[in-house]
Amino acid sequence: MTDATTAPVGPRANFGQRFAAWLVDIVIIGVVEVVLSAILGRAAGQGLGGLLGLVYVIYLEGSPSGQTVGKRLLNIRIIDADNGGPIGYGRAVLRYFARILSALPCLLGFFWMLWDKNKQTWHDKITTDVVVPTDAYPVEAWPG
Repeated sequence: MTDATTAPVGPRANFGQRFAAWLVDIVIIGVVEVVLSAILGRAAGQGLGGLLGLVYVIYLEGSPSGQTVGKRLLNIRIIDADNGGPIGYGRAVLRYFARILSALPCLLGFFWMLWDKNKQTWHDKITTDVVVPTDAYPVEAWPG
């Protein structure tokens, strides 16, 4: 549970920023997968592309910056909801797979942020993080 006395209480990223960042990341991952599929064949390209996409998201979201390329372009980042620090690689793995739960009931877990007071999706809540603008929570170095 988040302690109101130490938790980051500043602004949160909005739905549009988060969606646009996701689109950028999907395009990057998709382009890599298409190129790999052209070189290695469809099955091998998709398999390797999927694995590289997993590594891309986990490494960058778990890094001290908390930013994928999409998040960097949209000036947002992921931070720990309790102390404002990075979420680390273990929680980035959990966050990656928790997105499945956010998607299952007609994407309700993603839209949850629209009425949540901390603008958290279900996967944010599961991993105890928040997505914030970098003007309020600056990034020291990317990827960190």
